[in-house]
Amino acid sequence: MKASKLSAAAEAILFAAGEPLEIERIAAALEIENEICEQVLYNLGAELDEQNSGIALLKLGDKYQLASRSEYAEVIRNALEMRKNTPLSQAAFEVLAVIAYNQPVTKSFVEQVRGVDCSGVIATLCQKNLIEEKGRLDLPGRPLIYGTTADFLRCFSLSSLEELPPLPEKEPVEENNGGESDETPQNTQQE
Repeated sequence: MKASKLSAAAEAILFAAGEPLEIERIAAALEIENEICEQVLYNLGAELDEQNSGIALLKLGDKYQLASRSEYAEVIRNALEMRKNTPLSQAAFEVLAVIAYNQPVTKSFVEQVRGVDCSGVIATLCQKNLIEEKGRLDLPGRPLIYGTTADFLRCFSLSSLEELPPLPEKEPVEENNGGESDETPQNTQQE
């Protein structure tokens, strides 16, 4: 395959993928060596720069991705106003935390923890692809169970769920609420 065809094929692969791809996968698809593939991608990036294209080739470690240039962010937002990301509400963060720390969980578990209906919040989090259905429990009614997605990890810059910060201990929470000092007099009265 000619160099121009390799470049066009690499561009098509990266465009279709829509996410970062390892150089090994691109090279295997093009049936060329990794070193040659790196040169093809370098040339593709240079071509896009020369053409003042609205698209740039990003190198992310050993992965490559096509992305729009940051200077066009405002016009892209204007064109795609309907898909504009709105920030998560406090309720959404709470539901997301319950699911992230306890997954897989049912909607009723989340509602029990929060004490309010969470149907709308769960639907929103599913739409934003931060959580997803992971299956059904083998119980009457076969309730859905939910867990976090790879997009959740990406959004919060985590490589795995083990990187979530630890939950606070229960004792400090009780002390702040005065629970421990209230319990002591009650215990002495009962004895």
